[in-house]
Amino acid sequence: MRGRAFVLLALLFLGPPLVAQDGGFLEQHQEVRDAITLLDLWIEEQRLYHQIPGIAIGIVYDQELIWSRGYGFSDLGTRTPMTPTTLLRIGSVTKVFTATAILQLRDQGKLALDDPVTRHLPEFEIQSPFSDAPEITIWHLLTHTAGLPREAAFPYWTDHEFPTRDEVVAAAANQTQIYSPGTEYKYSNLGVSLLGAIIEEASGKSYREFIDSSIFTPLGMDHSSVDPPEDAVDELATAYMRRRSDGSRQTMDYYETRGMASMGSIVSSVEDLARFVALNLRHGNSTADGEVLRTSTMREMHRPHWVYSSWSGGMGLGFRIAPRNGLTTASHGGWIGDHRSHLLLIPESQVGVVAMVNAGDVSPYVFSYEALGLVGSAIEASTRVVEEVPVVDPSWKKYSGLYSDPWGWEYQVLLLSDRLILYSHDYPPGESADEGVTPLQHVEGDTFRMPEGELVVFEMNDKGGVERIRRRYDYLYQVAR
Repeated sequence: MRGRAFVLLALLFLGPPLVAQDGGFLEQHQEVRDAITLLDLWIEEQRLYHQIPGIAIGIVYDQELIWSRGYGFSDLGTRTPMTPTTLLRIGSVTKVFTATAILQLRDQGKLALDDPVTRHLPEFEIQSPFSDAPEITIWHLLTHTAGLPREAAFPYWTDHEFPTRDEVVAAAANQTQIYSPGTEYKYSNLGVSLLGAIIEEASGKSYREFIDSSIFTPLGMDHSSVDPPEDAVDELATAYMRRRSDGSRQTMDYYETRGMASMGSIVSSVEDLARFVALNLRHGNSTADGEVLRTSTMREMHRPHWVYSSWSGGMGLGFRIAPRNGLTTASHGGWIGDHRSHLLLIPESQVGVVAMVNAGDVSPYVFSYEALGLVGSAIEASTRVVEEVPVVDPSWKKYSGLYSDPWGWEYQVLLLSDRLILYSHDYPPGESADEGVTPLQHVEGDTFRMPEGELVVFEMNDKGGVERIRRRYDYLYQVAR
């Protein structure tokens, strides 16, 4: 009961879930706002039930960040709120920035994707048991098909002491290829670290300088960085390790990735990453086309270049490619120092999601895929011509509110654009936001019918407010605010 009461109390003090910008996409599409209302309830429910420190999420449609919100705290001790501007480490989402940089240099004529790695790093060598193996190319590194070991030959995930670029390349001479290049997919942080070194050789700049000048600055990602300076580390959200059996969490200190920065070093926020998402959703007729990357090049990155043997998806250039509900997603996840992130796009629908958390035992994929499914579907529906719009009586707003049975189970009545719903706060929460939704069909007066056929009656008091709800033969009572 105390756990449910805590959830109830927290839900009562939720701020407004949505503020639509004047003239923006949300202001024009009530059905999308309705979807976000449900998503918002569900995310907060998940956070409270699973005791997640903090979550930040944003949804981009075309070139607009149509909605973003933070949940919980960037630091539990100081109760600092998590917000869409909170800085977190994005881990391996860095790899799509590295891939973008490689394609920029390719488009500038400074390298080719079929260049052997040794053309740019002549000191690179690795032992190979394959007598007929082809040379490792930049394309192999981008698609994780070089057959390289997953990691450079150092225990940096144990001691958090990362090697320099020269140490990474030199140590590879004592490592052995796992597969012949171009025969198997094998994810490799070593391989993407080599891409970072190639960027430096081809551009004449450090990896940090190139990403700053060629991606962050032109996109206006003013708060993003490749390994933040020491005085900026304190601005990062606190990183929490997995929750112990007693409910406590230890914290993870920040560590630099040095010569392996290109595989996972970037620090950013939901709002900054939304600018990068917008780049990837841009159409070719944009006046900004080519400012960072040509639209045709981005589409090349989003296409499958390697298909997994399971046929469940594959690799683009830097992006993971997978089918979902008849559409193609391009994505990448990240996890470093117990900050986790997920960047998810459907380029053909011009929808993208960024989700970030500051706990190592929480998957941001849960929130990004739910946002894509629920809100993405509403965006798609909002672009269709609707022949008949359901009639909603504005006076039904009087039924809206939070209700509870005597045993602490909570229900929310919401008036959406096309229906009145009863939303059930379940414990544990449902796997998707719409699991808790019961649409109510108006019968007459204050009586509605559930899809199962039974009635929901709002019993009103003499002041015109809801005294209680009779659902079937049981009662729900409004929670005083």
